Parts: sequence; C-alpha cells; structure tokens
Amino acid sequence: METPFFEEIDPADDCGCAGCVQWRGAVPHPVRTRIGARHALIVAAAAGTVVGGLQLTPATAAEHHEARPGDPGPDGTTTPQGGSSPLHGAPGTAAQTVHLAQQAALRTTTRASIINRAKTWVAAKVPYDMNKFWKDGYRQDCSGYVSMAWDLPGNEWTGSLAAFGTRITKAELQPGDILLFHNPANPEKGSHVTIFGGWTDYTRSSYIAYEQTRPGTRRQSTPYAYWSNSSRYLAYRYKGVRAGSTAGSGSSAAATKFPGVASFGPGADNAYVTQLGRLLVERGGKRFYEQGPSPRWSDADRRATQAFQKAQGWTGKDADGLPGPTTWSYLVHGTGKDIPGGGSTGTRAPAFPGAAKFRPGASNSYVTQLGKQLVKKGFGKYYTQGPGPRWREADRRNVEAFQRAQGWRGNGADGYPGPETWQRLFS
Repeated sequence: METPFFEEIDPADDCGCAGCVQWRGAVPHPVRTRIGARHALIVAAAAGTVVGGLQLTPATAAEHHEARPGDPGPDGTTTPQGGSSPLHGAPGTAAQTVHLAQQAALRTTTRASIINRAKTWVAAKVPYDMNKFWKDGYRQDCSGYVSMAWDLPGNEWTGSLAAFGTRITKAELQPGDILLFHNPANPEKGSHVTIFGGWTDYTRSSYIAYEQTRPGTRRQSTPYAYWSNSSRYLAYRYKGVRAGSTAGSGSSAAATKFPGVASFGPGADNAYVTQLGRLLVERGGKRFYEQGPSPRWSDADRRATQAFQKAQGWTGKDADGLPGPTTWSYLVHGTGKDIPGGGSTGTRAPAFPGAAKFRPGASNSYVTQLGKQLVKKGFGKYYTQGPGPRWREADRRNVEAFQRAQGWRGNGADGYPGPETWQRLFS
C-alpha cells in the first residue's frame, strides 16, 4: 500500500463537521495535518490511521450528535469568535471603514429596540460562524450578535464588549442587558455572551436568553447565569440605552416594590394585577380564579386578596380586598399565613431539581416524575407512551398545557418547567 503524503496544514478552523471538531480538540497543533484537501484527514481518521504515534479514532465512533437547543458543549459552549473589526460590507465588497471617533460615539437605543433587533436573527436562524458576516454587516458569532443588538458601530468580542457597558447586579438586570463571560487566559475556552430577555418567573433562577451559538441563533429559557461557568458571568448594561418600553420583550421579572394603590381596583389593567393573582394562587387562592390570573382587575382578585388579608387576622378596612404596601410585602416575600382551605398549607412540593434536568437530550428520573404528575393532574394527553426518563416533545407540550391552564402566556408557557411550574404541579 502506498504511504499517503501529509502536508503540515491545519484543518480549517470554521469547519463544524464531527471529524474536524474532534481533530482540533484532540490533536496538538504541530501534529495537525491533512491529505491534499481539508477533509482528506477525516478519511485517514475513519480508517484508523496512526499519525505521529496518535491513533485517530474514527469520526463515526466519536461521541457526537447534532447540536440541540439547550444542549451546551463540554465546556458549556463552543463559541470561538473573531476579534474587534469594522462592519462588513455586502458580499464581495470590502469592509466598511469606521473611524475611531465614530466608534467612540455611542448610539442611543431603547430596551425594546435591542430585543427587537435580537429577534431578527432568531427569526432568520442565522447560522453560527466566527468568520462570516450576516447581511447587516455583523459577524455571525456570539459577540457579533450582541454588537448587532446593541447597534454598535463595529463588531466587538467578549474582550471588548465590557467597554460599551456598565457593570450591574443581578437584581438590576432588565431586558437588553447582557451576561458576559470573558476568559482572558484562553478566550476561546468558555468565553461567551448572552442577551438577557427577562426572568422566566419570580424566583429569578432562569431567564430568557437570546444568544448566538451553534448551530444558529436561539431564544430559550436558560439557568442563571448559564449552563456552565455560571459564576464567571458578569452583568452589563449598554451605556447608550435610554428609557423606553420593553413591551413584547418577554420580561416576567417580579416587582418587589409596591406599585401603588392606583395599580389595583376596578378598571385597573396592568402586569401588577397579573403578578398579584399569581402570588395569591401560590398562597392558596387558586379556587377564586376560574381562568387564572390576568392583567385586568376582577372580582376574583378582590376576593382572593380579601381571603389572604383575613388569613392574617386583619378586619375592616385592612381586609377590604385591595392590596396595600403590607399585603404586597407579605405576598412578594412569602411571609404571613396562607389562605386556609386553599390546598397549599401543609402540602409542600418536592425540591425543584433544576432547569437543566428538563431540556432536549436530558434523561433522568425527574423527567419521569414530572410526567407522572402531569398525567395525575390531567395534563398527559400528548403522551402516546410513557411517561419515561428521556425528555421528549410530548413532555414539553404537556407542561405547556399545564402552564397555560395557570393563565400564563409567552415565556411563562414555553413548556419548560421552572420552580414555579414545579411547585404548582406538585402542591
């Protein structure tokens, strides 16, 4: 057999096939070679060829599958990225020149604009690529995506994005802010950035993340701050953001400060009424709601509020069914007594095992436990068999049906259980 000729040329860094990914991660840089063209090495690997004393495991034997939403790589993310660069021109044209003075001038924007820009890539399902540029001129990697959403004058990377923002705390996060992890020791190992789209529920343990990752742009419920390296993510707010509505951004952050008496009562129609209703349901007031809490004030809200107030031993004007600062504080902080006869007192849900247990590819006993409880509660119509330990679309659809039965919509009914869904399902 004729010995193959090896040229000392690296496989292309942007190739996402199983063999090239495995080769780049397993073989030291000086040993990487190819036979003639880029993918010829994969032929040698598939044949089990020994190169420089290294046995090349066949690509088909590698533990590999197509990337799935919510399925991070071994280090939490596989998002190598380009560096700072100007916006790219149309295909076949040179990059646009951006002067330093122009880069220094921040463009103002609103939170709604940031989220709406982020949604354009989600809708287009822009493929992840650290070397390519989308038609708007921004690089198709995680930092290019944030650069686009923040309407920056050029493409930035995880090592430079912080200069365009201001550090904030977890409690201050609002839609349009970012969660950034830059690994200065090895920028391509773990470095990543996501756009915060709003909390999924009042526990603030998961949020809607807009992110650019393989295979393409996605929007999904994500554990705070990320699937891995969570403690290393820092929150930033774009310096050019100005006050503006975030309607439609998917924020479901629970306000802890009392919004004022004008937010409640006949004629009121706002998010605080919905929040009040959900808090009352959690404290035993479910029986007062026939269709679940909604933003429009109703007699169900009044009666549930009054029942909660009376449970605290209050009478007269202190139990008139309209929430004041004390009623609100008791509800949002989980203090005081529950509404008697509501089914919540003395009945505690098992501890929520974490959002990572319920995502595509997950297989564990908690999925089975969830499925059996859904069936018990009357929300198992999408099961054709099971339930079983592997997370399936049937599980997601049944969870979604249960969430919608609570009166939740949008991010609150995405089919992925969070702490609040779990508590209501098992209590």
